[in-house]
Amino acid sequence: MLILYRIYQIFVMCPLLIVATIITAVVTVIGSALGMGRWFGYYPEILWSRLFCWLAFVRVTVRGRENIDPAVSYVFVANHQGAYDIFTVYGYLGHNFRWMMKQSLRKIPFVGWACRWAGQIFVDNSSVAATRRTMAYAERQLSGGMSLVVFPEGARTWTGEMRPFKRGAYRLAVEFNLPVVPLTIDGAFHVLPRFKKLPVPGHIRLTIHKPVYPQSDGHDLDRLMADSLAAIESGLVK
Repeated sequence: MLILYRIYQIFVMCPLLIVATIITAVVTVIGSALGMGRWFGYYPEILWSRLFCWLAFVRVTVRGRENIDPAVSYVFVANHQGAYDIFTVYGYLGHNFRWMMKQSLRKIPFVGWACRWAGQIFVDNSSVAATRRTMAYAERQLSGGMSLVVFPEGARTWTGEMRPFKRGAYRLAVEFNLPVVPLTIDGAFHVLPRFKKLPVPGHIRLTIHKPVYPQSDGHDLDRLMADSLAAIESGLVK
């Protein structure tokens, strides 16, 4: 059965997804160039992401959408199990956002090109001035209900266990005094871990936890990290 599935992936799924990626990138760039980047940087990608799931026979279920308000800007922080985390969040979160991503992702054909035009936030920590420019650009993007999604682990796990969280996303939430929403992604490691090239059918569960709002005097960074980590761990199936 797996052999038939791999044949399907190579001759049907992969060609369709390559075409879909190119079309989505071109549509995103054109729409963004016409001044509609907030729409074209998110909605075409929903269909693109769901197509990755549908064609791979990956089912995604979501809990907790009632915990977020489309008119509010959040910093979403999620664990990073595998490549299908991106399609899960893009396709099923239900809230307009931009990614905070590595500079190296600019080099991905078509995808990096579309990300630049769509206003994704590429992290540049090469100097103090570059970090300030990144923060200033992020602040401009986070308005009118536009949110940010970050993987605080920084990279996909090798083992399925969560890696230590980095502080960058939380510093940004503190700086801009934004609520933090923990996201639990469970099942993506089974579908496509970082040491494999092709996915297998599976079920991914996305849990949207309640926001952690700033206190009257702002966020406490250590408490913010601890509370969001505990929330994410609580959504993982043991």
